[in-house]
Amino acid sequence: MLRRNRDFRKLWYGESAGKFGAAVTSVVLPLVAVSVLHATTFEVSLLNAATWVPWLLIGLPAGVWVDRLPRRTVMLVSDAVSCVLFVSVPLAYWSGALDVTRLLLVALLAGTAAVFFQTAYTAYLPSIVGPGDQAEGNAKLHGSASAAQIAGTGTGGLIAQAVGAVDGMLTNALTFLVSLACVARIRHREPPLRVARARGALFREVGEGVRLVARDPYLRSLTLFGAVSNLFLAGYQSLLVVFLVRDVGLTDSGVGVLVAVGGAGGVIGALVVRRGVTRFGTARALLLFELAVPALAPLMVLTSRGAGLALFVIGYAAVSVGVVAGNVIKAGFQQGYCRPDVLGRVAACSSFLNYGTLPLGALLAGALGTWFGVRPTLWVMIAGIPLSALILLCSPVRTRRDLPTRADAGH
Repeated sequence: MLRRNRDFRKLWYGESAGKFGAAVTSVVLPLVAVSVLHATTFEVSLLNAATWVPWLLIGLPAGVWVDRLPRRTVMLVSDAVSCVLFVSVPLAYWSGALDVTRLLLVALLAGTAAVFFQTAYTAYLPSIVGPGDQAEGNAKLHGSASAAQIAGTGTGGLIAQAVGAVDGMLTNALTFLVSLACVARIRHREPPLRVARARGALFREVGEGVRLVARDPYLRSLTLFGAVSNLFLAGYQSLLVVFLVRDVGLTDSGVGVLVAVGGAGGVIGALVVRRGVTRFGTARALLLFELAVPALAPLMVLTSRGAGLALFVIGYAAVSVGVVAGNVIKAGFQQGYCRPDVLGRVAACSSFLNYGTLPLGALLAGALGTWFGVRPTLWVMIAGIPLSALILLCSPVRTRRDLPTRADAGH
């Protein structure tokens, strides 16, 4: 039972606290830009993009660095940096120095810390959880992350309403402090995987991670799907606050509550994914959660005041179910399919492409939303979420009941 694994519990609690803080930020930071600094639609999209740009800039070498360094230490430093950054927002506001540029810088640096934390966390989990418990571990981590996101988004709107969007950033700083304390109490220490590195090893190891993903049909297909899917996910998410506040007419707290209710789909996804995998197999369940369920996503664009808010909840919940359940399946596949000594590089290469399209999607949505309007742009971005899963239908995933394991593939 993973609940008896002390180190896993600490990682679980720390990750959940960080996800809660990130969810608060996803609501509060755009509200600071919209309500306090009166940012334009494109500036809000640029703010969202800045969070993900680091994946394009350092996503690939981060995997090599994580494979060279103690992964627990990397997570600790990332949490500490994030805490300091989010404290700096209210400090700048109180001193009269807060502007959109400073918010962009905070988002960019916090995104950099997230690159290292996410890469290290993905590679660290298999070292404290046995192979037989990894599926349960991933389900618990992704499920709690979704629960934290629900609580964070709802709380973010309420905090912004109660104490103001700027002061609400202190809540986020506190959650990263909690995450830091939890990770610091993990007892497990990894043995060093490698000691000596030759000149130019960084580029060779980056290339090795790229080649592993590019040559393997399963890793390649899942990475390409993730990249395209995230392009559209980032696009619609970057316009969500603007749409709900300016087009639908919701208050700050209303935005948080509505997103939190719809986000409950993420918890549902974490709860049903193991049953879906048992009944249909990992490959077929992946198609179900990534293609069939998110087909309800376009209902969000029909959102209006009153009863029309239910359409947003249904569509948002469908996306949340698909994203969380799909992520659980993909994370378990990657951890069981790749050798431990290259897992950091493979995870970073996949994340580089998956997360690297997020700033592009946010910028594209911001530009289209400025030129053609927010609601028409949402139609394009949201429709692309289920359509991107057609990539999986053109891959070996379509022909299998279950995704392969390391033993099957000889990795």
